[in-house]
Amino acid sequence: MASIQVNEGTFESEVLKSEIPVLVDFWAPWCGPCQMMGPVVEEVSGQADGKFKVCKVNVDENPNLAQQYAVMSIPNFIVFKGGKAVSQAVGAISKDRLIELANA
Repeated sequence: MASIQVNEGTFESEVLKSEIPVLVDFWAPWCGPCQMMGPVVEEVSGQADGKFKVCKVNVDENPNLAQQYAVMSIPNFIVFKGGKAVSQAVGAISKDRLIELANA
């Protein structure tokens, strides 16, 4: 399953009210490390197998979400379970670490 682009209007339904954990990638198109992580994020999304889902938030288009979750550096990966942020990683990380984070 491909990652889901979410915005301030869909964040609550796609992330906070999700029945399964959600790995959210806060990113921007001008961010080099974000571009590098893009294919990795898509690969992880394809391997989620219904255990979790992957959403992406463009911080330039959704500054309120970035501010609400104190996203100061990108890429910034936050895992939500039951509507709450439970774990986080900042910067380019390995595919294995991303999967580990999502399954935490």
